Amino acid sequence: METRRNEPAEGGVATMEHVKMNCAEMESKLADLLLDAEAVPAKVQMHLTECDDCRTQLAELQATMNLLDEWKAPEPSPYFATRMQARMREERETAPGGWLARKLAGLRSSFAYGPVTHTRPLAAMALTVLLLLGGGTYLGLTDWTQTTQPPAQTAVVHDLQLLDSNAQVLDQLESIADNNNQDGE
Repeated sequence: METRRNEPAEGGVATMEHVKMNCAEMESKLADLLLDAEAVPAKVQMHLTECDDCRTQLAELQATMNLLDEWKAPEPSPYFATRMQARMREERETAPGGWLARKLAGLRSSFAYGPVTHTRPLAAMALTVLLLLGGGTYLGLTDWTQTTQPPAQTAVVHDLQLLDSNAQVLDQLESIADNNNQDGE
């Protein structure tokens, strides 16, 4: 947290949320400051000179980085690879109890220890067949349940089709039109 006072905000009073947010923004840039101090903006460096909490966090990060630089990974045992190969050989050579167990163990060892080059194409082909069968079955099932609906017609088109199919109605309309023309004259 920042112990200094910020410049007054719009209302003239520094808010605690502004102080927290300012430190929260700086925490994400502390790692950048450790890696490349010149690339960090001047705003971050100015904040560090004024904020005790952020300076403390930076010092803790630097101490952690220094400890990590001093740490050395332990060397593996020189006999590790030899012991691992011997153990794998023992696993391959152990005979399981029954006929089915021997077959399953042989299959497992061929996948685990044998060359994988012959199993990849077989697995890819089996997956392709399953996908094609599953997709075809899905499409076949969904087509059965869907019914085809005729396209919707507008009212004007429907009325015109009715008028075209009913010649008697057209004759009546023409006779009414002729009567209206004669009455209007």
